[in-house]
Amino acid sequence: MKMSIHRHQFSRRSILAGAAAVGLTGTLAACGGSDDDSGKSSGPVKLTYWAWAPNMDKVAAIWNKKNPDITVTVSKQAAGKDIVSKLITAKKAGNAPDLIQVEYQSLPTLVSNDVLADISKYAKSAKSQFAEGLWAMVTLGTDAVYAIPQDSGPLMFFYREDLFKKHNLTVPATWDDFAKTARAAKKAVPDAYLTTFSANDPGLFAGLAQQAGAKWWTVGDGGKWTVGIDDAATKKVTDFWGGLVQEGAIDNQPMYTPAWSSALNKGTHLGWVSAVWAPGVLISSAPDTKGKWRMAPLPQWSTGEDVTGSWGGSSTGVSTDSKHAEAAAKFATWLNTDAEALAALVKEVSIYPAATKGQSGSVLTAPAFFPNQTDFYDTAAKIAATTAASAWGPNVQVAYDTFSDAFGKASKAKKSAQFDTALATMQSATFTDMKKQGFKVTEA
Repeated sequence: MKMSIHRHQFSRRSILAGAAAVGLTGTLAACGGSDDDSGKSSGPVKLTYWAWAPNMDKVAAIWNKKNPDITVTVSKQAAGKDIVSKLITAKKAGNAPDLIQVEYQSLPTLVSNDVLADISKYAKSAKSQFAEGLWAMVTLGTDAVYAIPQDSGPLMFFYREDLFKKHNLTVPATWDDFAKTARAAKKAVPDAYLTTFSANDPGLFAGLAQQAGAKWWTVGDGGKWTVGIDDAATKKVTDFWGGLVQEGAIDNQPMYTPAWSSALNKGTHLGWVSAVWAPGVLISSAPDTKGKWRMAPLPQWSTGEDVTGSWGGSSTGVSTDSKHAEAAAKFATWLNTDAEALAALVKEVSIYPAATKGQSGSVLTAPAFFPNQTDFYDTAAKIAATTAASAWGPNVQVAYDTFSDAFGKASKAKKSAQFDTALATMQSATFTDMKKQGFKVTEA
């Protein structure tokens, strides 16, 4: 079944309208490098690129060698909310860098604060290089282009192939199948679980809600936002996982702890709902299990569907402070679509490219940790093509922080009803914060 992409019908002006109420930004006409020729450059250009990914300077060096008139200097930054805060501060001072590595969920926050320029004038043709859902993440469903997709993290299901065969377990095609497999695994190995529900990384939960069709934030042309984190799609995800935790069919322990790594390594966790980058984690967390894992598409909510969510991923944007928007957009497009650049991003930066042509073939070879699945990246590319569009808003970090606290308590309590309460808390905290900031906002 063909994936249906949710399109957020809002404009740059409507996004900025809410932020203007609290003095965060100027008007649409004040945005740099998108509506006139101010972004064009004559003579040598020097660009600064803020990025956190390792070895990005090595990739930029390839560009610099071929483009002496447009040189890019990479400035290594901290990731996550740290770079977002730093960028907003830099914008207020009028000295934001030309280029920015931006996580997808941070795009609305930076657009709301007038940090990111609309580069559609220079980069719209890049659309054909990406899956529809990924491209929608950088356009926010508008005719604008706020960044070029760089890497993606499509969700998949990783499982111990040897243990599934040993205990006659079925790889789940649907979430109903997943629940049945979890119960069967618990019955076959009482001291083991199929997987765990973890509250220490909200990105996974967000991706699962995304797959289910969640629309956490939307905004109308008048600049009025709607917060719907507790929408029907997310409630479905919450009830599913909360029910399995209460039942004891899956574990309730957080990821990335020594105990979690031990469970993966010993086989007391037989699977992991994760993203395409999971092999790198398994190498360090479960070194004794090399060659025992396999990857499959994420279970679907209905038979015949074909859609996945995403966990992680970033893009390359151009700031409204840049006096060389055209040159910056040219580099951003090259970085994320050129065959040589994509190969360098894989080799030097260890990312999974967002560009379709960079997701399989000679650019990527099967992970050494998965020698039994030589078609790993061919399968991953097919899954990545079904990535659903997201619905991010200007205060993602508030929602994420609230998730970790509220769902952490709920999973520890092993009470399904408390999972529902946690979702309501997440909704309330996000809505209240937006009102406090001065956004025009309502609840779904």
